[in-house]
Order: sequence, then C-alpha cells, then structure tokens
Amino acid sequence: MAARRRAWRGGAASPASESRAKTFVLGLLDLAGVTLDGPAPSDIQVHDDRFYDRVIRDRELGLGESYQEGWWDADRVDDMLAKLMAADLRAAVKPGRELLAIVLRAKLINHQTVRRAARNASAHYDIGNDLYERMLDKRMIYSCGYWRDVDGLDAAQEAKLELICAKLGLEPGMRLLDIGCGWGGLAQYAAERHGVKVTGISPAAEQVKVATRRCAGLDVEIRQCDFREVTGRFDRIVSVGMLEHVGPKNYEAFFDVNARLLVDDGIALHHLIGSNTPRQNTDPWFDRYIFPGGVVPSLDQLARATRGRWAIEDVHNFGPDYDRTLMAWHANIEAAWDEVPSYDERFRRTWRYYLLASAAAFRVRELQLWQIVFTRSRRYSPVYSAVR
Repeated sequence: MAARRRAWRGGAASPASESRAKTFVLGLLDLAGVTLDGPAPSDIQVHDDRFYDRVIRDRELGLGESYQEGWWDADRVDDMLAKLMAADLRAAVKPGRELLAIVLRAKLINHQTVRRAARNASAHYDIGNDLYERMLDKRMIYSCGYWRDVDGLDAAQEAKLELICAKLGLEPGMRLLDIGCGWGGLAQYAAERHGVKVTGISPAAEQVKVATRRCAGLDVEIRQCDFREVTGRFDRIVSVGMLEHVGPKNYEAFFDVNARLLVDDGIALHHLIGSNTPRQNTDPWFDRYIFPGGVVPSLDQLARATRGRWAIEDVHNFGPDYDRTLMAWHANIEAAWDEVPSYDERFRRTWRYYLLASAAAFRVRELQLWQIVFTRSRRYSPVYSAVR
C-alpha cells in the first residue's frame, strides 16, 4: 500500500495531466474503499472532472470547495469522509502553495486578538438565529450533548447541562462565570435549577440579544465582551465550546484570566473539542468557511499552558456523543431548510458539508470531546470527586 500512496506532485493542466489526476485520485479513493459511481451510500458521484485536479491542488480545501460548488455528491457524505479520514489520504498529496501559506500565517499571526476574536465570532454566530433555532434543541445549546441513558436531542443537551453543574458542584448563591455563553442556555439552566448568580459573556451580538431575552428575570447578567475584558471574582468558571476559539498563542493568557477571576478554592470546567496532536492551525476549509481563526487544542498544549499553576482534576472524553449530536443537527436543519429561505443552495451545501465532515471526524476518533476540570495547584482544597 505504501508504494501506491506516493505523494502527487502535480503538473501543468492538460488532457494528459487531467487523466493522470483522475487515475491518481481514484486510486486513493480505492484505498479508502470508496468507488466512483458505486452502489454503496458512501460511494462518490463526480459531476465535474475538474474535481480531480482541484483535490490534488488543494487537498481538504479543494474537497470541501468542490462539494460546495456541486462538483460531487454522495448519498452519505459523512460515511465517505469517515473512510477518507480513516485511510489518512492527506499524506498522499503534498500541500500546494496556498495551503503552505495558510500554515505559515498561522505560525506568524495571532488570529485571536481581542479585535480579531470579535470579528471571527460574528462571522459564525451572527449569520442568523433562524438557522440555529431550527437546527438546535429547545435551549439552543450549540455543543455536544451527553447521550448516556437518554433519547432525543433535547434530553441529551439537558443531561450535558446537569453534568456540568454537578461537576462544578454548584450551590445556591455561588457566582458563576460562563465564558462564551452562546444563546444563554447554560446560564438559564444554572440559575433556574441551581440558584447561582451567573455572568455570561460572548463577543457575538446576536447571541447576546437572545441570551439576554432568555435569562430575563433571573439572576443572570449577559455581557458582550471578550474574555480578556472581564473583571470580578467568581466561585466557578465554565466554558463550553470556547477554547477552540482561543488560539494556540493565547492558551496561557486564557488560563491567566481564569487565575485572575477564580477564587482560591474555586473550580473551573472547560468543555471543548480536542485534537490528538498539537496544532497551530485548523483545517483550511473550516478556517475559511466555518470557524475563522479557530484551532482545536490538544491535551499536550493545554497541559503546557497550565503547568505549575493548575491541577487537572478530571478529563472526561465522550467524543462519540458529538457524532450523534451532529447527525441530529443535520437531520433537524435538512427537515426545516425550506423555512430559512434567506440562504442559497451553495450555503446549504456548505452547512451540510460542515456538519457531516465534523461527524465523520468524531466517528473515526480524529477529534475528541473533553470536559476538563481544573483547580489551583499547591493549595489545600477538598478532594475532588469526578462525576459521570
């Protein structure tokens, strides 16, 4: 197999090179168990022969963009992509200049400064609440549900919220900081069910509007700001789906802020998508079209950022639950797409590819979902007992 997976080096476009490109790509698909015009739901149907050169030139960026443009389809895009990921076909195609430039920029530029972070958040979370209202559960929780002993998305998300509250040991009167509070679902739940005083922050204006409305009448304050701008002291700190937006250059700064805001005997819990290996940049397609500036951390990167200051009390991985969550979101939005007519067909294919590619990555364990509990190191505190 290794001999058949020599890296493609490309060449000038011509009928001969196009033929070679098609042969090369079909050979890679064959290694992954994917057949052109085959009968399996994971098999690919190519509608435009420019697809082959595009994938060779731009790898995962070209694969995603050619799907957006309608150059290929599969009955089960998630299964097809899972097969490609499991076969690790990226190693067989050398990155072109554009991809190399993306990697270089990630090394040189901090894509998550306060100003850039606000712009990045708006690019994803301010695209229209009509989309998210139809895709998500009734509380609009935009993160992995906890599917243990429950049935249905609403129940899975409520189970996740209760799991977080239990791990934090919330008690009435405590002050909770929710970093990246989204549309306010966790803030509302913690205030209603556990009697805590919540401060929720988000840089995304549309989220802040909904969260403020959702939490009206509760002991909840919602602020539109960056985590680096928060002041005060809190008994507990939580973030859900936030560390993916912090960026490798800012991990230490993020935990510096935690240290400044958390009381000495406090507990912090961070719920995040995780990578098996350290990264400085994300998948270029996701960076361009879905989460600009986002990078998925590894445990190694987080351990380095917290070394000497924080005790990691618990790491809970339930990554396969995100596959199920994403597929539920996909089913919801596909069923309700006609109710959100402001989005064109290209956007629909973009969004579909985002959800299904993400599900595939969790399915093959390329991505993980961690809940990590932190306390301060070198301090006397009660023994932490992990909750499941």
